[in-house]
Amino acid sequence: MTPDAIDLTLIETLFSRLAEPDSDQVGITRDAYGPGEQRAHELFLETARELGLEIERDAAGNHFAICPGGDRALPAWVIGSHLDSVPQGGNYDGAAGVIAGLAAVAALRSRGITPVRDIIVAAFRAEESTWFPASYLGSRSALGRLDSEELALLRADSGRTLADHMRDCGGDPEAVAAGDNWLGRRTLHGMLELHIEQGPTLETEATALGIVTGIAGSFRYRQARCFGEWGHSGAVAKPYRHDALMAFSEVAMALEARWEALEQAGRRATVTVGQIATPPEQHAFSKIPGEVGFCLDVRSEEPATLKELEEALFEITDRVAKKRGVRFDLGPRSASTPAPMDPTLTARCQAIASELKIAHRRLPSGAGHDAATFANAGIPTQMLFVRNQHGSHNPFEAMRIEDFVEGVRVLAALIQE
Repeated sequence: MTPDAIDLTLIETLFSRLAEPDSDQVGITRDAYGPGEQRAHELFLETARELGLEIERDAAGNHFAICPGGDRALPAWVIGSHLDSVPQGGNYDGAAGVIAGLAAVAALRSRGITPVRDIIVAAFRAEESTWFPASYLGSRSALGRLDSEELALLRADSGRTLADHMRDCGGDPEAVAAGDNWLGRRTLHGMLELHIEQGPTLETEATALGIVTGIAGSFRYRQARCFGEWGHSGAVAKPYRHDALMAFSEVAMALEARWEALEQAGRRATVTVGQIATPPEQHAFSKIPGEVGFCLDVRSEEPATLKELEEALFEITDRVAKKRGVRFDLGPRSASTPAPMDPTLTARCQAIASELKIAHRRLPSGAGHDAATFANAGIPTQMLFVRNQHGSHNPFEAMRIEDFVEGVRVLAALIQE
């Protein structure tokens, strides 16, 4: 597939229109099961109709645009990603994968190419766990892998349930709870997801595309707390203090040391404390902190590494609690399973990129993606990364359209085989 087979006007128009509703704000906010995500789904449906694709919708409100293949009895390809974003994020995270699917199908149709099998372009809901405290809600619903209890999860900003927000967007949570799903009833040949890289590797190495080898799993504690004892900052000597902030700090630094040791041994992981706060209704300049709230996000491609780090967390909090006379309550736990990519698809994508003379390299994904849902369901899955100049989950996400086109070329070559 040559670059001139890819419709640049279609691509640029879709990215531009996706950004329009939030153009007067800082960054992009396409809230999961809210107005921002809903507008993006309406644009997806409008474009799919213009391309002459068949349209399906499932009970969770995911949308699918189908390009019929030569033999419709064969298992289908799925290409897609999500359309929600983090609050005040960028325009490319997730959406690039959906637009890549539409652009790849449009390229085949413009050349009069009928693929061997159906190609399903998927637009999933609620991938970003910023909104609801669980990963991959839309894609898991699509495959019938959402626990019915998760419909009671509360959205972080509204305090309303996932079921309520799903109904607002035309979904049917009762049907989801009963296991009703359109995509999960189909036999699938494989799943492909294009995404911007969310780190600096490809940009630093001047490489257009990444062929992903695996997606990290995680464990997370979003509402952890350390309880100590409030006291006067000048009146309580060090031996008598039960400082929750210092206790938490000791735990954080001990986890950092364990992470460093793993990295030196060649074992990849990330350990992140994304939020930390003392209660604003009680803290003050001259008070020893008696309570600290924090969250913890630990990721790795290796299940054994995740297990080791979680055991270390328990050991460290126990030790620090006894030493400093504090108490830790880690609160609810959530987790996701590491997802290796399909070796055959990885090799084929590398071969196609080489044939097309596209600069590429293999690399892992430290971030989670909808593709992990498919890989963990036993469906052959592959991700492609497009280099990105300014990180992700911020208003400055960037992506050169010429790099994006290279990714679409690889996808289009693969799905017509």
